[in-house]
Amino acid sequence: MSGELTVAIFLAILVVIILAKTAVVVPQQSAYVVERLGKYSATMGAGFHILIPFLDVIRYRHTLKEVAMDVPEQICITNDNVQVGVDGVLYTKVLDAERASYGITDYRFAISQLAQTTLRSEIGKIDLDRTFEERTNINIQLVNELDKASASWGVKVLRYEIRNINPPKDVVNAMEKQMRAEREKRAVVLTSEGERDAAINSAEGQKQQVIKASEARQQQQINEAEGQAQAILAIANATAEGIRKVAEANQVPGGFEAVQLRVAEQYIGEFGKLAHTSNTLVLPASVSDVGSMIALAMNVINKNPGTTPSKT
Repeated sequence: MSGELTVAIFLAILVVIILAKTAVVVPQQSAYVVERLGKYSATMGAGFHILIPFLDVIRYRHTLKEVAMDVPEQICITNDNVQVGVDGVLYTKVLDAERASYGITDYRFAISQLAQTTLRSEIGKIDLDRTFEERTNINIQLVNELDKASASWGVKVLRYEIRNINPPKDVVNAMEKQMRAEREKRAVVLTSEGERDAAINSAEGQKQQVIKASEARQQQQINEAEGQAQAILAIANATAEGIRKVAEANQVPGGFEAVQLRVAEQYIGEFGKLAHTSNTLVLPASVSDVGSMIALAMNVINKNPGTTPSKT
């Protein structure tokens, strides 16, 4: 009885083992490589699969997800012979599980080593000052080179990102001094440019002020000249009008006598002013003869033909 129980237990264990080896569930985004008697048989995708017991063996298990690989820091020498430590992150994805299994022993190690050597080559082409600004171009060149090599391994290199660039401490100190000097230089240049602009603006303002002042003086002179011209014209017109009125008054009855009276009044008034001054004058002998002077003035008035002087 005990022998039958032992056989039953043995058979049960054997069935469990057979089921474990024959029934396989592959997770999503995974691929299993199956060998039959040591030779590649098939690649199983996600889902339930049945294997032949003791003949089929799952040799490799690959994830089809994107995988981030750390690229350790390494010393690179720039084009100007400066040593810098550079590390990064590499993103890969398995596209062909069969080639990833049989194309190379360890594709992760191979890609990591290839990334380091390619990175040293790319860093060696540029100077230290450009390593920081050329990070994007270095990443692109690195991906292109790695993708060419990994294509035969069934692996796709998606991107590479430089994480840190660490120059030596003395170089960092020199760069800080250089940046400080550049900032001080820019500050001095900006200050001088500000002073220059201020001087230019001040000179421009003075120039405009002088121009405006000269234009104002010119306009003032023009206005004064126009005013003087208008005044002279007005005086001339008034004088001409006065002479015209006198001439017209001389033609009417009693006009000639009125003119004589006006001339006599002006003569006496002007002659009387001489007594109030201390000037010494030499006068003609006839100047005291009022009648003769009035007659002389009226003679001038009567030069107009057709005018007959009245007898006084």
